[in-house]
Amino acid sequence: RTNIVGTMAATIPTITLNNGRHMPAVGLGTWQMDDAQAEKAVLQAIDLGYRHFDTAFIYHNEVAIGKAVRQKIREGVIKREDVFITSKLWCTSHSPEAVLRACHRSHRYLSLDYIDLYLVHWPFGLKSKTEPLNPQVFDEFDSTSLEETWQEMEKCVDEGLVRSIGVSNYNSVQLARIVNAARIKPVINQVECHVGLPQHQLLQFCREWGVAVSAHSPLGAPYRPGRPRGAPSTLEQPALAQLAHKHGKTPAQIALRYVVQLGAIPLPKASSVEHMRDNLKIFDFKLDKKEMETLDRLDKNDRLLTYPLARHHLDWPFKIPF
Repeated sequence: RTNIVGTMAATIPTITLNNGRHMPAVGLGTWQMDDAQAEKAVLQAIDLGYRHFDTAFIYHNEVAIGKAVRQKIREGVIKREDVFITSKLWCTSHSPEAVLRACHRSHRYLSLDYIDLYLVHWPFGLKSKTEPLNPQVFDEFDSTSLEETWQEMEKCVDEGLVRSIGVSNYNSVQLARIVNAARIKPVINQVECHVGLPQHQLLQFCREWGVAVSAHSPLGAPYRPGRPRGAPSTLEQPALAQLAHKHGKTPAQIALRYVVQLGAIPLPKASSVEHMRDNLKIFDFKLDKKEMETLDRLDKNDRLLTYPLARHHLDWPFKIPF
């Protein structure tokens, strides 16, 4: 079994971040997984060859993910340095006094010596007068600036809690503000990216600024809250089915390969071992220029995750095209 694990992990390329650290070119997303699901998924995923796991404070599964990784370290399947763990600062911890405290909490929940990558989950800050300790509840906006929050993120690196820092769901203007103000530059902007929303302009912008992109919802977030009943799935596009047939792959594998060739790191969530295994097998084939152009035509600017409750916040990122 160890050989299979080693072989599959060895076939996953890595990308080099702007600070020289390496990140596996595909990861397992864990949004909407409870503790039991997350622990089981990470244990299975490590055996399948996954070495990159994406969580967040607001997912409420950091403890389980840390536990699963530690178990596999104890079993000798992996060493700590073999895995790349991302977590994220929630919106209710943007104020200067809260950032380091939140990072310490995620660090404690994961209990893995260090966090590889810590992201600001959304550019806007929120706070609650009624339930200040409940991150699910907010009744007012926090006006802490992007730059003030970022200065505190840099301290998370200084203190050795995290190796790299980045942002998530930032538009081009917000990313430029951070890069220009930063002492420690963001290595990643994690954004929604899939065949319905390929983000060509934002990806190009990030490339020019030396910031890598990871893709949440690379399969179109089929289980997202508020998805209209009967709404067509991103994966049900005939073009995906045709290319899947041609390459002997699944529509999901074609969709993930498309994201890889756009230049992003897909973070698919998977509900079964079979899907988890399939989602790794995207590095043994290529889509040619014509096939990429066919998939480009599926671009509907179909943004699925927008956090509409914060749309009146000064820093809500979707007021401009990218």
